[in-house]
Amino acid sequence: MKKILCTLGLTASFLFANNFTLTSSDLKGQLTNTQVFNGFGCEGENISPQLSWSDAPKGTKSFALTVYDPDAPTGSGWWHWIVFDIPKSKTTLETGFGNKEQKDVVQSMTDFGKTGFGGACPPVGDKPHRYIFTIHALDVEKLGLDEKADSALVGYYLNAHTIGKSSLISYYGR
Repeated sequence: MKKILCTLGLTASFLFANNFTLTSSDLKGQLTNTQVFNGFGCEGENISPQLSWSDAPKGTKSFALTVYDPDAPTGSGWWHWIVFDIPKSKTTLETGFGNKEQKDVVQSMTDFGKTGFGGACPPVGDKPHRYIFTIHALDVEKLGLDEKADSALVGYYLNAHTIGKSSLISYYGR
């Protein structure tokens, strides 16, 4: 009887598996100087990476993208990029997307105190930090927020409307 239950459990898991996937032609295991912030003592190019996603869950009406460093010595991590109201027809953000004003999406406040992409810049001597790039599939077309919304407020809305997500993790230390 145990064999039958185990087999049924695996089948059920397989049937409900989701293939929502985030990929990047720019990101590898380690961030490069291209994705490093230019400021706060860092001297990078501060260019957002190319990101693509596929196989969004059924019911997706828009997307949001976040980049978060849980290792920042703040007690609450560090938000490097927050983008939302990405139309469901869009499945790629090209290299440098986060460095330009956008008409069809909202880039809201990061922990750098500005909108758009803010690259990696961990303290000198810290262990390499994790930079988690996450695409969220949302059940609404618009979050109803603007570029002045802070990370906590956007996070609240994302948690209420995310129906699927996929992440990539890259590391950077100095």
